[in-house]
Amino acid sequence: MSAFTPTEMMTIAAARALGNEDVCFVGIGAPSAACNLARLTHAPGITLIYESGTIATKPDVLPLSIGDGELCDTALTTVSVPEMFRYWLQGGRITVGFLGGAQIDRFANLNTTVVGPYDRPKVRLPGGGGAPEIATSSGEVFITMAMGLRAFVDRLPFVTSMGHGEGGDHRRRLGVTTKGPTKVMTDLCVMEPDPDSKELAVVSLHPGVSREQVQAACGWPLRFARDLAETPAPTAEELTVLRDLHARTQRAHAAD
Repeated sequence: MSAFTPTEMMTIAAARALGNEDVCFVGIGAPSAACNLARLTHAPGITLIYESGTIATKPDVLPLSIGDGELCDTALTTVSVPEMFRYWLQGGRITVGFLGGAQIDRFANLNTTVVGPYDRPKVRLPGGGGAPEIATSSGEVFITMAMGLRAFVDRLPFVTSMGHGEGGDHRRRLGVTTKGPTKVMTDLCVMEPDPDSKELAVVSLHPGVSREQVQAACGWPLRFARDLAETPAPTAEELTVLRDLHARTQRAHAAD
């Protein structure tokens, strides 16, 4: 098996965080790759739900969007979007919400709205979609994002999806009873919030990655766990299944 890429390591680390009994609200892109990798390896019983209302979907290729026919074609059933959010998500039936974003801060708040001032942005992003509701109503939230100074920023220009707000017990003070972000999987490391302050701390470095590399890709002074671990390298099975999934996806989309 050839060497793995940082993106493959990120996806595999994210997949490992999921369990067979999870009911997972899946975001498009990296979260979708991680969730389907988990389904195809150690968690065949996982229930994947997409924002378009597809329940227990088992796509053979990764969807281009929530409206991709692959999701509906391979789902156990499809419900309306209002039912998906009101009954399934806000009804407390989702164990894990899996999100990404354009920017993240030290308390795992996400921005997918604008870069720069809201009324005169440098970049206007796609917006929140269902992410704000996923972030507050899922039992817990996993985030997967590649690190870089433009993505991991000291202060967000706009908070689209709440992580731990201002830190500490901010979620509870706002009446939000779910756990919020519990893991952030990146291409360099894995982060988790401090139990008290809720500020993200690096708990695991990926193979061959140094503390200095991680800090250089982050816009705030990072904390590192006292018992800092090394993320286990991808197994041959994980890499084979992930690469086959991406190869099938590329072939399918090239034929469209």
